[in-house]
Amino acid sequence: MKGKKPNLKNVIPMKGDFQKHVPEAPEFLDEEARKVWDELAPELVKKERLEPLYTYQFASYCSCVANFIAATACLALEGLYYETKGRNGVQQKKRAAWGIQQEAMAGMRRDAALFGLSPVDAARLTSEGQGDLFDEVMKQLNGTD
Repeated sequence: MKGKKPNLKNVIPMKGDFQKHVPEAPEFLDEEARKVWDELAPELVKKERLEPLYTYQFASYCSCVANFIAATACLALEGLYYETKGRNGVQQKKRAAWGIQQEAMAGMRRDAALFGLSPVDAARLTSEGQGDLFDEVMKQLNGTD
């Protein structure tokens, strides 16, 4: 290399760990959803997956998790089914909390995919994409393989 060699005494190392700003949970979230936000938002900011533009999508995920927690607690206390007696005899029916829990889980899966909150989705977000379908074939034909 040409030129003057660098003088490392002139370089001042950066001090401390600079963290990105973690957005506050929106006011419209309930207490349980805010807990989820406070738990997960810092990690998503570190991974550069939570930008201010995505606030409402992440709030939706936090709300789904809060609904899942509430419905699961309700089912733990009351059980999955109740019995009703009618003209067809005694029947077992699912509690309303069961449906709420299922809807919350579906919402969690949908929104989790947006932020890479499962191993499969995290790999999808960090992958380079599909690449070129014929790249390997063209390398063999050109003799560059």
